[in-house]
Amino acid sequence: MALAISVPAVAQDNDGTQQQDAEAPARQGGISTIVVTAQKRAENVQDVPIAISAFGGEQLQDRAVGEVSELAALAPNVSLDSSVPFSGSTAVLAAYIRGIGSDDFAFNIDPGVGIYVDGVYLARSVGANQDLLDVERIEILKGPQGTLFGRNTIGGAISIVTRDPADEFRFRGDVTVGSYNRMQARGSMDIPLSDNLFSSVTFNISSRDGFVERVPFPDDRRVNTPSFTSYAAVGYDSPDTEGAQDNRTIRGKLLYDPGSSFRITLNGDYTYSTGGAASTLLLATDFVPGPFAPPPGASIPGTAFDPTQTQGVLFAGVYNFCIGSTPQEIAARNATALCAGTGTQFPSQAFGTITTPVTRLPSFASVNVDGNPDNDRIPYDNRFLSPDIDQSYATGNNFSKLKNWGVGAVIDLDITPDIALKSITAYRKQSWQSGADLDGSPINSLQVSFDQRQWQLSEELQLTGTLLDDSLNFVVGAYYFKEKGSLRDYVTFAEGLLQVDGPNSLETENYAFFGQIDYRPIELIGITLGGRYTHEDKQFEGGQQDLNGFNYRLFGCADANGNITPDAQAGFAPPGVTCQQALSYPDPTNPIRVYPPGLNELTFNNFSPKVGVQLYPADDIMLYGSWSKGYKTGGWTTRFTNPQLQAQSYEPEEAETWEVGIKSTLLDRRLQINAAAFTTDYSDIQLNFQNGTSPTIGNVGDARIKGFELETVSQPVDWFTLNASVGYIDATYTALDPLVSLPSVSGPNPLQAGAVIGAPLPKTPKWQFNISPKLEFDLGNGGQVTIIGDYSHASTVYNDVARTFLLTRGPTDIVNGSITYDSPDRLWSVSVGGNNILDERYITTGQNNAAGGSIFGTYNRPATWYVRLGVDI
Repeated sequence: MALAISVPAVAQDNDGTQQQDAEAPARQGGISTIVVTAQKRAENVQDVPIAISAFGGEQLQDRAVGEVSELAALAPNVSLDSSVPFSGSTAVLAAYIRGIGSDDFAFNIDPGVGIYVDGVYLARSVGANQDLLDVERIEILKGPQGTLFGRNTIGGAISIVTRDPADEFRFRGDVTVGSYNRMQARGSMDIPLSDNLFSSVTFNISSRDGFVERVPFPDDRRVNTPSFTSYAAVGYDSPDTEGAQDNRTIRGKLLYDPGSSFRITLNGDYTYSTGGAASTLLLATDFVPGPFAPPPGASIPGTAFDPTQTQGVLFAGVYNFCIGSTPQEIAARNATALCAGTGTQFPSQAFGTITTPVTRLPSFASVNVDGNPDNDRIPYDNRFLSPDIDQSYATGNNFSKLKNWGVGAVIDLDITPDIALKSITAYRKQSWQSGADLDGSPINSLQVSFDQRQWQLSEELQLTGTLLDDSLNFVVGAYYFKEKGSLRDYVTFAEGLLQVDGPNSLETENYAFFGQIDYRPIELIGITLGGRYTHEDKQFEGGQQDLNGFNYRLFGCADANGNITPDAQAGFAPPGVTCQQALSYPDPTNPIRVYPPGLNELTFNNFSPKVGVQLYPADDIMLYGSWSKGYKTGGWTTRFTNPQLQAQSYEPEEAETWEVGIKSTLLDRRLQINAAAFTTDYSDIQLNFQNGTSPTIGNVGDARIKGFELETVSQPVDWFTLNASVGYIDATYTALDPLVSLPSVSGPNPLQAGAVIGAPLPKTPKWQFNISPKLEFDLGNGGQVTIIGDYSHASTVYNDVARTFLLTRGPTDIVNGSITYDSPDRLWSVSVGGNNILDERYITTGQNNAAGGSIFGTYNRPATWYVRLGVDI
């Protein structure tokens, strides 16, 4: 519950529009006001009985906040990371509020924190790390927001409100240069077209180099591996650095306001983001003794699964065994087909609009022991661990390309002076491709790429008003949402031993009805009652397949050349049972498809209520208590690499929260103290856990979350303002699925602590602190100097469910700062600043992929500096 500072105060006209007030209290001394729309109507944030952190556009610029993920340092009990495990893109947002959120990008996985831009819900975490361009304010609403915002706001909501066109011509812009060849140019122009028609155009062009350098691997032996372009992938861009960014954004608005009871705003935006993917560093190669081993429970004598012959684990282990063993040793393990050339003779099946070529590659059996050094291959092991976190031996794909656009219309109609109707209509579409080399080596041991296409259509109607001499405020509304799209995964393990081709198509249709009343029968007491009913239909079809037919080879269902024979008698099965039947491949028309064919459907219904009570013991002091529920919709797990006889779905997750809080403005608007304490029962948690090669989504268990937040703003004198906050969360599992709770299948794993009852939830630091002083000095020539410091601390964070030690983010201390000079006429300004001045380095995301043979992670950017020249005409 924060109140931003250094933003223009806003007055509320009778017609509900917001007008700049040149005589607002902040200009006369004292903390300024922010008006928010967290309850679908314009209110002073201090009057809203919800834990809200609100930030104005000027404050965001003061602190050099350019994208949503950078807000995490400003709001307690909020975790926002750009990029998620193996996504290969900083355009993806991993958002958590009070321990609840989502750390994945897949189309079948919905976010747990809702992101809204001008009232429009962004359904995908891809593209949710929005460029904060010409923003009027940002509202971070904490706790379940199911009543007024709907599904997938179980952790909270982040509402981004962009600035509307002004009625006078104005241009504001800036040019920024900085470290890593940072170049940025932004501008916003207000252009009145007539007395009642106004427009604005805003743009952003920015780029900067990557901070992880790709260097040649220092080995005298020849790295004689096939080009990674031999394998099916979305793209094959391979830059010299990782972490580069290149963004282009434009937004336009057209406001028609005849000064009567009717207003309409048309808007459109387009973003093209490209460059390198998020940086990835190899942290460990996760081996156990022995050349390779089967999945747990496999025990078939006479095959490569023969338990008398098998030790070890991982696809990388199979690869190392094949290149370093003689033909006789390979034959003794019944692994001749396994080590033969990769790629199946069966063509990939078309799915949707994408088809996949299949390339047969030469055998790599015995290449390191055949006496010919020209065809040697380097084994995959810990020799590829880089001594420098900003250097990598990777040579594979590294790119991200996002096209994201939308159009919308907001219609406001004042039915009476006290009742208004609002319509928010929007259509959005995106296309995203990315790729990442996760193995940190010149070997194609673990490389991924993705192609996602999505469109969405939404309509929301809101009827708001006041009754009973303004003692009762109400909002009722209806919402409709539809989206459709596809995601195709390509993952190559161990030079093609496993070649995942995962096409998926999804469709969602949702409608809801909601309402809330806020009644204040007497000055001392207020009451809130609200609820939302949601109905949702989902459809999904998965086409996951393995282009190499690894299981056929592993179980002896292939000849010595690696040609798989799905129709042959399975030697390990009863007579008459083919290999395809014995191995449970589900599609008779496609022997390498592992996901069952057919359209899958799910239906969800939910009612999310809210009850609240407020007390007003004095002016500018509000005490409140509330009980609310929220939910996040269910879906399907898609990333299987072994055959499945039926689609695997998971249930919705739910949260029930009790909260008490206080909001106060004291000492003649010189001090604000806002605090909240809460407890949440969090059930059927949807989290990613590793199941062999597959990062699997499922309902892992239940948790109890409790904590508090304290945020203050003080302005003892006009030239000094201090923002400070502290957040505490105790978020632990109270129940776990037995499979998920095991640290490893065969016993304790020294690389990870495991998910166990009583362990903390991922992405949830126990403590967060922030302190930000701002000093403003008037100069003799009429100019002004502003100095801002920003210090944030967060305690230890576990980045994955398994609590992998190498992926743990230790306590972090981040310091940012800037100095700005404003000219006497305020027409131009110059700023010099730095982010992460102490060069604190930590893991933001990563994955422990034991089956792939590696643990990899993404580090944050090093210390950076910038110089900005701004104009305001």
